[in-house]
Amino acid sequence: MYNELGIRSEVVELVNSCDLELHDKFEEIDKLCDYNSLRVLSSFHKFEVSEGHFNSTTGYGYNDLGRDTIEKIFANIFGCEDALVRSQFISGSHALTVCLFGLLRPGDKLLSICGKPYDTLDEVIGIVPNDSSLKSFGILYDQIDLVNDDFDYETIRNYLKVNRVKVIEIQRSKGYSTRKSLTIDKVKKVIKLIKEINKDIIIMVDNCYCEFVSNVEPVNPEIGADIMVGSLIKNLGGGIAPNGAYIAGRHDLVELCAQRLTLPGEGREVGPSLGINKQILQGLFMAPSVVASALKTAILASKVLEKLGYDVEPKWNDERADIVQNIIFRDPNLLIEFTRGIQQASPIDSNAIVEAWDMPGYTDKVVMAAGAFTQGSSIELSCDGPIRAPYIAYMQGSLTYNYGKLGLMKAVDKIYK
Repeated sequence: MYNELGIRSEVVELVNSCDLELHDKFEEIDKLCDYNSLRVLSSFHKFEVSEGHFNSTTGYGYNDLGRDTIEKIFANIFGCEDALVRSQFISGSHALTVCLFGLLRPGDKLLSICGKPYDTLDEVIGIVPNDSSLKSFGILYDQIDLVNDDFDYETIRNYLKVNRVKVIEIQRSKGYSTRKSLTIDKVKKVIKLIKEINKDIIIMVDNCYCEFVSNVEPVNPEIGADIMVGSLIKNLGGGIAPNGAYIAGRHDLVELCAQRLTLPGEGREVGPSLGINKQILQGLFMAPSVVASALKTAILASKVLEKLGYDVEPKWNDERADIVQNIIFRDPNLLIEFTRGIQQASPIDSNAIVEAWDMPGYTDKVVMAAGAFTQGSSIELSCDGPIRAPYIAYMQGSLTYNYGKLGLMKAVDKIYK
């Protein structure tokens, strides 16, 4: 027996039974959503958001009241001094690049303490040669790998005692690696260690996929990061913002990044909103609820796929640092078929057949299902992964839990034996 989406009844029954077993876990997420919704709503009230903030600017973008208010709201929600929230950022990787070039100068050193960063930063840093990389400008790079999915505290301590480091980069989400994503408590612990050794080191956090997964963000004084970066086509865009990203943290550091995004001498004073203010505000307003839906979808996927005998990370009852769910297939065909199921359950391009393909910024072929309203949006239900062992599907997002559940059913049906 199959339903309207061509999903066999055994799969529907399996997913529904797991859904019922997750009632208590979902209640925890609802409480987190309540808390984060309060953070957002109180910030809207504090800065007296009105319809006038939806107005658009063009050209240079001088005196854009809505844009400037959005940046105050983001900073207030994060608990930090300042934020730069712009549609001129084309992606989270672009915002990270602007941040790195804004903070680093020739002869400075960048240190990653999470191992190698996400693939799209390889050419930015110069790990893969590029004549416009940080390396080409004389900026040094080094990395310290994680140990047992946590920071190597002793190695970090010893390294910083004998090396001059300008910026330390922490990537919380796993990217296409096999490690676990980093919880806010682990980030807090390592920041405390770094600041005790050298309080002048700038700690930059790549917070993509992690916003609103906990009740505090890395640049909050409670955690101690100096600056962080994220994308608006992930968590904080709520599936409504059509593009953009943010940089938030210390005022002086955000100003340096603004000068690099536009030009020295003008910085954040320019950059027209081009009618996007309403979508950014509405997306932020919806973000706590959308992130909660994405978390529920990921937890359900973890439980269902574990019952089917697959290795998953995180487990359904683990503490979560981001919205990403790994399913380790150890078989490229299973990875591709599962991804095809996600595509077939998408609202857009459901008739497209997913194939592994070369993509800009990646060294391996990548299979990617993203039948989304916004191209590349990973807060909408999506699934991707590089065609390399152990053949992991990286599943994330879902604007509502109901659609996420249907998408999971379709994907499981494609691999169901």
